[in-house]
Amino acid sequence: MKEFVLKSERVKKLRESALSKFPGVSVERGRLLTKAYKEHEGKSKYIVRAYAVKEILENMTIYIKDGELVVGNQSVDERTAPLFPEYAVDWIIDEIKTKGNFDHRDGDKFRIPEEEIPELLEICEWWRGKTLKDKAHAQMPQEIKEAGIAKIIHGEGNMTSGDGHIVPDFKKVLTKGLKGVIEEAKASMEKVDITVYGGYNKIDFLKAVQIVAQATIDFAHRFANLAKELAEKETDSQRKEELLQIHKNCLNVPENPAQTFWEGVQAIWFIHLVIQIESNGHSASLGRVDQYLYPLYKKEVLEGDLDREFAKEMLQCLWVKLYSVIKVRSTSHSGYGAGYPTYQNVTIGGSTPAGKDSTNELSYLILESVGENKLTQPNLSARFHINSPEKFIRKCAEVAATGYGMPAMHTDEIIVPALLNKGVKIEDAYNYSMVGCVEVAVPGKWGYRCTGMTFLNFVKATELVLTDGYDARTGLQLLKAGKLTDYETYDDLWEAWKKYMKHYTKLSVALDALSDTHLEEFPDILLSSLIDDCIGRGLSAKEGGAVYDIISGLQVGIANAANSLYALKTTVFDNKILTKEEVYNALQTNYAGENGQRIRKILLEVPKYGNDIDEVDVFATNIYWTYIDEIQKYHNTRYGRGPINCGYGVSTSGISSNVPMGTVSGATPDGRYAYTPAAEGGSPTQGTDTNGPTAVLNSVNKLPTLMITGGQLLNQKYPPELVNTPEQFEKFVNVIKSFISSKGWHIQFNIISGKTLKQAQVEPEKHRDIIVRVAGYCAQFVTLDRTTQNDIISRTEQRI
Repeated sequence: MKEFVLKSERVKKLRESALSKFPGVSVERGRLLTKAYKEHEGKSKYIVRAYAVKEILENMTIYIKDGELVVGNQSVDERTAPLFPEYAVDWIIDEIKTKGNFDHRDGDKFRIPEEEIPELLEICEWWRGKTLKDKAHAQMPQEIKEAGIAKIIHGEGNMTSGDGHIVPDFKKVLTKGLKGVIEEAKASMEKVDITVYGGYNKIDFLKAVQIVAQATIDFAHRFANLAKELAEKETDSQRKEELLQIHKNCLNVPENPAQTFWEGVQAIWFIHLVIQIESNGHSASLGRVDQYLYPLYKKEVLEGDLDREFAKEMLQCLWVKLYSVIKVRSTSHSGYGAGYPTYQNVTIGGSTPAGKDSTNELSYLILESVGENKLTQPNLSARFHINSPEKFIRKCAEVAATGYGMPAMHTDEIIVPALLNKGVKIEDAYNYSMVGCVEVAVPGKWGYRCTGMTFLNFVKATELVLTDGYDARTGLQLLKAGKLTDYETYDDLWEAWKKYMKHYTKLSVALDALSDTHLEEFPDILLSSLIDDCIGRGLSAKEGGAVYDIISGLQVGIANAANSLYALKTTVFDNKILTKEEVYNALQTNYAGENGQRIRKILLEVPKYGNDIDEVDVFATNIYWTYIDEIQKYHNTRYGRGPINCGYGVSTSGISSNVPMGTVSGATPDGRYAYTPAAEGGSPTQGTDTNGPTAVLNSVNKLPTLMITGGQLLNQKYPPELVNTPEQFEKFVNVIKSFISSKGWHIQFNIISGKTLKQAQVEPEKHRDIIVRVAGYCAQFVTLDRTTQNDIISRTEQRI
């Protein structure tokens, strides 16, 4: 098996520095933001926001670490989260006042310096009542609040984290620079009709674009000046030369078009960095880096001005920078994305509308650089198609076989048709990139949250449809549909299930609309300026500026729901092995006692989804269609304002939400105990997929994948011995080829033994470098909370 060894001493030092940092929180951004909001109070939301970003970029702490080739920092130190009080402060106040800091958690711990806490609380008090969450909660219907408390739906992330799940037009940055963006905004301003409704808002938005673009240019110039100062003091001749080149790079980009590969890497980092500073959203992704950086790479390599290893070193410095980005979430929401994920996706490979392969030399260099760095960022994704080169497939397999969890793998043959099905033009569909975990979007043309809207808990729905809507955990009475003992036939139960899907799908859309309405008050100016056609329309992305605007929530626990309903149909309604009363009582007592265990054993022995058994898999398909049929009836809040579609896709990409959504849900008829994790993504329930990886692929591919534009998620876990000989590795490559030929949406691999993970739980300090695939993202295993760790350990270890 090929080893990927990091050779660069420079990158080793930078990597170790970032890895050694205990995650922190800084009040600096919150201080500067609040100052600007006070000073510019009364101005339009666009102008206030623009001056707030300007204030931050002009006055935040900056530094250049020794050895860095790519410069720019998110906060006062690496792995230190800025404060975003405009989205929500209640959880901050609560955690500080009740726990004293953010380091009390089981996982995703942070620490703010004690001396900053008084100022932190003062800032939070000023924002109380003004935040996105405060405004949304003031209008939230009681029924939605109760559904959120019961966790049949969950939308906290939209109200506390801001937006994200988007890829800006980095190609525009490289070819036109922000100077070109400013000129574009000026030209658009001249066309605005201020005699019609919204005209003045468009003027202010376009003014804001110019303010923020110039502030970003000036931010880069701050680093240019700092690099020059450091160069003047530097005694090492090589480092002095590097600093002087960094000075030149930062003077030119992102203001102007990039002239070299180094400038190109620096330019995309500055843009990505300011987007991370501007908004608290996550899953801001870099898109098809191997495509838009390739012209610069190719030009310099052909001219002999760029050494391949030095280019790799630049990329690895960029990946360390991505890893340094971090954001703090509430304890309750952190469970939905455990392990400090920021979901900064990079996509390589793919095909063209003519069927030609898009893979190039840079695709391989990116793959190698990520494989050697072995950091959780970027979240690397590979696009395959029927004509993908053998070399590319094998190289991806080699990186995955190291046990690193990357790259995630996708096929054009299902994703492109899914996008065409939503009205995406063919040239745009073939230019798709992965975003965040496993979702897709068209770079520079797609609005926010191609996934990441409200979560819908299918496990909780399964519980409540059997209890007439009574939630034993909270004591709340939710939608009444009947008890298990009330249903005379399976058809009665099925009608009750559809009633639940109809009702809670509507509530999830209503919650999305509430969040999106108030998110418009905090427009992301720089990001919008790099989404076509925000400048042309004079609208932010959240107001309808994007060409395409298709969003998706996340549906959690499909396998549990399918297995549960199939078990009830076969054991209770069809074959009369168990009575309704027996199963109902067993569920209410969490399978307690000898009789409860007897009933659970019978339910566990019923065939399960994930084994290529049509009569079971069709339950998963039908259950998902009950949701899809409903969600297709709705539009998002940008409908009628310009973008194409403005509807909903669907997504099995639940990140790590299967853990918190399972741990609030009672026992289910698939044999699952109460308050234990649900099935993850579109994957089978842990430990129930016993017929091998091909059977799993076949079952997952029976889901309505053409509808899943929000992303399909399939995790597979192999022990290392299954890939560590040439013969076994060939079998692994063939699994990937089978995935491609079957037109799978997504697959990813955890290649690590459960024994090793259990050892890491006992001695975390000795296993810091273990990286696992949690859901559609990777995390250091030892940073995860114990429940999520156990969930990963419990997943089926496949045999090839």
